[in-house]
Amino acid sequence: MITPPIEKYYPCAIHEGMDDLESLSERIASNSSISQADCYRIVMSLTKAIEESLAMGRVVHIKTLGSFKINVNGVGVDSPEASVKDEIKGAKIIYRPSPNMNKVLDRLTYKRIK
Repeated sequence: MITPPIEKYYPCAIHEGMDDLESLSERIASNSSISQADCYRIVMSLTKAIEESLAMGRVVHIKTLGSFKINVNGVGVDSPEASVKDEIKGAKIIYRPSPNMNKVLDRLTYKRIK
């Protein structure tokens, strides 16, 4: 006789809405003397500057936000001479949150839902 699998329940994050650049710039503007359009331009400029720094091989560290760096995956080879671009299998951007940003995890509340 085959016993049916035991049903298991796992925690999952429930996301309630989404914020985009428009809503974030509006929120920043409402808490400062900077206009929403200026906030938007500042964030867009920051994004572009981060992209440029990463493209130059630099690590970007913003104290209250965290750090960004490029990570490359590839195949190991026996000698430096054998290392060629074809051995690179992909690249990704690694984001490491700052301790300040990680504090949001300490403030989470949990509830059971059906």
